[in-house]
Amino acid sequence: MAFNGTSNYIATKDLQLAVNAAITLERPLLIKGEPGTGKTMLAEELAESLGTELIQWHVKSTTKAQQGLYEYDAVSRLRDSQLGDDKVHDISNYIVKGKLWQAFESDKRPVLLIDEIDKADIEFPNDLLLELDKMEFFVYETQERVVAKQRPIVIITSNNEKELPDAFLRRCFFHYIQFPTPEEMTSIVNVHFPTLKKDLLEQAMSAFFNVRDVPGIKKKPSTSELIDWLKLLVAEDIPPEALHEKDGKNAIPPLYGALLKNEQDIHLFEKLLFMARR
Repeated sequence: MAFNGTSNYIATKDLQLAVNAAITLERPLLIKGEPGTGKTMLAEELAESLGTELIQWHVKSTTKAQQGLYEYDAVSRLRDSQLGDDKVHDISNYIVKGKLWQAFESDKRPVLLIDEIDKADIEFPNDLLLELDKMEFFVYETQERVVAKQRPIVIITSNNEKELPDAFLRRCFFHYIQFPTPEEMTSIVNVHFPTLKKDLLEQAMSAFFNVRDVPGIKKKPSTSELIDWLKLLVAEDIPPEALHEKDGKNAIPPLYGALLKNEQDIHLFEKLLFMARR
């Protein structure tokens, strides 16, 4: 197995090396980077390129590690016992398999995505140490040991909202996705908009990186937001000259709501516009 990017996903050489190293070492690949830089999409495209199943576990603030293994549905069993259903005598009927269990059972080596692990409680990563290391766990209700048929390719994403435990980090191969350079971003855009006019692309890229370079901006626009913005520019038939800053008159790009996502950044641009007009 080797990952070299896909026709829909431009992966840098460093990212390709990280993915293939994690596959070779059979360790989880921990991916960090700005929101919108393609961390989740990496797992999707990796599964597509390898022709295998993608099992996605999207983590929330209320998610517990146990849910990734299995859950015992005691409420359903109580209800069925009240109704006189015979299946209550077999407790396995009330064991709900989690995403890790599904990945462990797969006949073909799957890609398991644990998305945004930093959203959960700090103990969440620690509670998965043994399962991700040994690729097995024990079901106490049925006295059954579940062992992976083969180690899944595990991709773990984090937006760096909180620090992860050292014991967990030690078991992972780490890669930080650097924000694309203008040249790399042009290649990414060309994948999504192969027929985009050169003048519009150049002006849009210039405006986009100017926005990211503004000192004091709270939420820098990401790759996914650039793609959304370009889609709007094409749909509204915005001419390239409308994106060109001339004497500070166009300090705020048209359809800026796709790029700027909070009032502080909008006010900052309005202030810059006012200063440019003085």
